[in-house]
Amino acid sequence: MAGLNGDPILGIDDKIENLQYNNNNNSNEAIDKEGLVGIGEESSTCYKNNQGGEKDMAGNSIHRSGSRPQLDLSKAEIQGNSEERDPTILLPNQSDDISHLALDIGGSLIKLVYFSRHEDQSVEDKRKKTVKERLGITNGNRRSYPVLGGRLHFVKFETSKLNECLDFISSKQLHCGRIDSHLWNSEPPANENAVIKATGGGAYKFADLFKERLGVSIEKEDEMDCLVAGANFLLKAIRHEAFTHMEGHKEFVQIDHNDLFPYLLVNVGSGVSIIKVDGDGKFQRVSGTNVGGGTYWGLGRLLTKCNSFDELLELSQRGDNRTIDMLVGDIYGGMDYSKIGLSASTIASSFGKAISDKKELEDYRPEDISLSLLRMISYNIGQISYLNALRFGLKRIFFGGFFIRGHAYTMDTISFAVQFWSKGEAQAMFLRHEGFLGALGAFMSYQKHGLDDLMVHHLVERFPMGAPYTGGRIHGPPLGDLNEKISWMEKFVQKGTEITAPVPMAPPGTTGLGGFEVPSSRGATLRSDASALNIGVLHLVPTLEVFPLLANPKMYEPNTIDLSDHKELEYWFTVLSEHSPDLVDKAVASEGGTDDAKRRGDAFARAFSAHLARLMEEPAAYGKLGLANLLELREECLREFQFHDAYRSIKQRENEASLAVLPDLLLELDHMDEEARLLTLIEGVLAANIFDWGSRACVDLYHKGTIIEIYRMSRNKMQRPWRVDDFDLFKERMLGSDGKKPKPHKRALLFVDNSGADVVLGMLPLARELLRRGTEVVLVANSLPALNDVTAMELPDIVAEAAKHCDVLRRAAEAGGLLVDAMTNTEDGSKGNSSSVPLMVVENGCGSPCIDLRQVSSELAAAAKCADLVILEGMGRSLHTNFNARFKCEALKLAMVKNQRLAEKLIQGKIYDCVCRYEPAPAS
Repeated sequence: MAGLNGDPILGIDDKIENLQYNNNNNSNEAIDKEGLVGIGEESSTCYKNNQGGEKDMAGNSIHRSGSRPQLDLSKAEIQGNSEERDPTILLPNQSDDISHLALDIGGSLIKLVYFSRHEDQSVEDKRKKTVKERLGITNGNRRSYPVLGGRLHFVKFETSKLNECLDFISSKQLHCGRIDSHLWNSEPPANENAVIKATGGGAYKFADLFKERLGVSIEKEDEMDCLVAGANFLLKAIRHEAFTHMEGHKEFVQIDHNDLFPYLLVNVGSGVSIIKVDGDGKFQRVSGTNVGGGTYWGLGRLLTKCNSFDELLELSQRGDNRTIDMLVGDIYGGMDYSKIGLSASTIASSFGKAISDKKELEDYRPEDISLSLLRMISYNIGQISYLNALRFGLKRIFFGGFFIRGHAYTMDTISFAVQFWSKGEAQAMFLRHEGFLGALGAFMSYQKHGLDDLMVHHLVERFPMGAPYTGGRIHGPPLGDLNEKISWMEKFVQKGTEITAPVPMAPPGTTGLGGFEVPSSRGATLRSDASALNIGVLHLVPTLEVFPLLANPKMYEPNTIDLSDHKELEYWFTVLSEHSPDLVDKAVASEGGTDDAKRRGDAFARAFSAHLARLMEEPAAYGKLGLANLLELREECLREFQFHDAYRSIKQRENEASLAVLPDLLLELDHMDEEARLLTLIEGVLAANIFDWGSRACVDLYHKGTIIEIYRMSRNKMQRPWRVDDFDLFKERMLGSDGKKPKPHKRALLFVDNSGADVVLGMLPLARELLRRGTEVVLVANSLPALNDVTAMELPDIVAEAAKHCDVLRRAAEAGGLLVDAMTNTEDGSKGNSSSVPLMVVENGCGSPCIDLRQVSSELAAAAKCADLVILEGMGRSLHTNFNARFKCEALKLAMVKNQRLAEKLIQGKIYDCVCRYEPAPAS
């Protein structure tokens, strides 16, 4: 097939010549075990019958082992207020013995997928129980079961270091149904019937070794079955799993899981298998070719004397195929062959110049040979794949296999081939987790694996230091012990090495912990693995739901700021970097300034800086990147180094100061007429939103006065019109016009932001006004701390203190179950009753300054079902995210803009401008 080298098809090496891409995995797992695989060969279709069993085309049952216990997610729910982002989950129908481990043992790499759990005690206080009863959330019949939180881990080892893999499995007791940290390195109980699912050639080759070392049997699973099952799961469950790659640019593609099938899966191993996938358990191998990764490696080794696949790929990145390939211009005197649409730079014949050049093999540069060979094979794989897609009328083609492995040149050439031959009608797509397709499929071959019912909103991917690359050098898991992790990082800092994530891994020679990588110093050029994508840990949170009031969940995009603009990305990286020292100071101070806290603070700073360096090199390394993702990454990194609430003492101090002046504010409000009061309330929310420790400008203000002085100054500057000013529309909806009183809202969801004046002097008085009008109010707050944001765990105590000075708040709080464990007497000694509309508090399911409404807590989702007003307050929840979000009900977005660049881009304004955006309910 023809290729380009200056025009679109052949210009790829010119455009990305200076980038060194990820090419570090030695892997030659062969999918095709029969030797040569012809294009026309087909296998029988597998399908699931209506009774749930699997049969082949002849009606014979396909065996599916049930040797592992079920991970039963039915009636799962969040329990208590957890201290980490993945809430603790009660699995009421789960047996105590759960452990899933599956492997894909290839010629070069072993890929593991395993499920881990941690046990805790079920905690549900009276407040939470009352709120659940109000919202109609029931737990069903429940006995005393262990509380489980689950994660899917992706780990890889070099096959040549199989003993390291076995040590790792043994150390975590993954083969024994025991994945608990306090049992690591203890003697596992004997289990003669233990079985591990595995696929790949090593499942046969090393079965006896697994039995000898671990006492477990390997149950072999068909590679093709596993590949398809793994791909189906990823495409349905991971939001930004698929991406395109053209001329070095990645773009993530959102796949509608309801419109996934049919598609073409092209697995490029030693040979190439082309699989038409029609549904879960329904697929057929429709074609293939014996010219694949093995061809590239084999011929490349003969022609260049390279010792590894990775070395061959590295050579290609420095090559110029024009010295070997015959181009159209070579035949037509440098001219295009425009009549049939071929440019002068189109490849007419791969290696064609070797015919006429009077040169021997040693006269050609190995780099040029490697690139010419890579393009010849990649273009033909792309062409054959497209022809099969055309044959079956398919538009989606997904490529995977060890030949791909995140290598940019390979993806570019395949992508161009598909685009070239389809005239732009079809796209080549690749998968972030493609190296783990087989292992995931083997995991899902357990009869009851627990993943079938998971949806995209149930999975949260996180990136601890040490998360492996697809195709990168890093093998094995990150260090689990925090002290070892910090010590490891300190050693490299002492050597003057600038760390780039993901690190750290276990040092060489450490048995049982995996990892054999050291960080690279960052020089003038990108690292060779800079184009690779990272594989995080998938947290299974079955209680997360899509916010039911989103007008169009499929079209919803939380992020307002587009970080695909490199200048925008660089600006926000600078903002976060400059804020980091102050954040570290607060985090260390929150834990008493101890030496241990200082060590962890330094380690956090280095780790977060490493994440930013990684993302500057490759913005798509962790998936689609938005500002909300960056802010959440920072909070997760803090929690990784055990800083669970860096602003704890500051929040307490500001809450106390604000509560002290609340009675005077409420008295002032009560002496106003309702129109003046409503305006003052909105002004109060906007003015109090100035208190944001995530803003550099606001941090500077804290040095100029007390929070009350700053609040008064901010109130005095509340001059209308605001930059976005829909107050009059909102006033008309609340108060009516022409003497007509509107019907009050049934239930309002108030998404609160910061502690202190923001919630106490801003949002609580607004909530009180809604309660007085007969509207149920639900305060929605973070599940986990983030900066100085108030949490759902803290809010009841704040409300209880405020209720001591206000009958309206007291009665509503009692009705909402917030005063069960608090003083309920007001200053005049009166007792409340529960006849008031309730004031409730629910957690939002996240621990970030922003919120992605595609993943909210089940409590919030339940509360939203009867709500007809959503109020989003603060920059993170109403500007950085959700500024463009549309809802099924009325919405009010309130924020003070505390960043000049954001003000300019979003509202064409300036710092401290205000946003009051009211959106009526859409016409039904």
